[in-house]
Amino acid sequence: MSLADSLKSLNEFDINDLDLNNAGIWPAPVKAIVALIVFSLILGGGYWFFIKDQYAQLDRVEQQEQELKQRYEQKAYQVANLDVFKAQMEEMEETFGALVRQLPSETEVPGLLEDITNTALGSGLALQEVKLQPEQQRDFYSELPINIRVSGSYHELASFVSSVASLPRIVTLHDLTIKPMGGDGDQLDMQVVARTYRYRAGE
Repeated sequence: MSLADSLKSLNEFDINDLDLNNAGIWPAPVKAIVALIVFSLILGGGYWFFIKDQYAQLDRVEQQEQELKQRYEQKAYQVANLDVFKAQMEEMEETFGALVRQLPSETEVPGLLEDITNTALGSGLALQEVKLQPEQQRDFYSELPINIRVSGSYHELASFVSSVASLPRIVTLHDLTIKPMGGDGDQLDMQVVARTYRYRAGE
């Protein structure tokens, strides 16, 4: 059958005349179109029910692969630097131990108060007050606030602050207030809160 005959038969064909029981006598163009439609449906259905899930699974596997690569690189880096990490850990433990030894125990607090008093007097200051305040609990340590009030010249106050910072125990200064005492203005009154710390291991 020529192309012209095929087109003529296709034009004369009525879709209502389609009968699946007589598919063998359909015109060739109709058979080709129906076959193409069926093939497209099979292809689309295969993609939707099989290939699409495979693509989604492939994306998940590729993402897991990237995560595993990153974890592997992290583990490899840790293994390669294990000796360095161990040395750093030992150094940190030594540093922490040294800092803990600088924290006074309860029995050393009176000695610390005496050290602060002697430091103030040694700097030439007039000591007005050195008073220990209630202990304040923190995570693994306790704060021991000490109210200090002294008077003297600017240089004497500076010497006192420097000497307190140089004490063998950890002492920090907070809420520092300096006021002139009157007269010639050379004498100053200083109030400050010194904080020392106590390690609470095993409490």
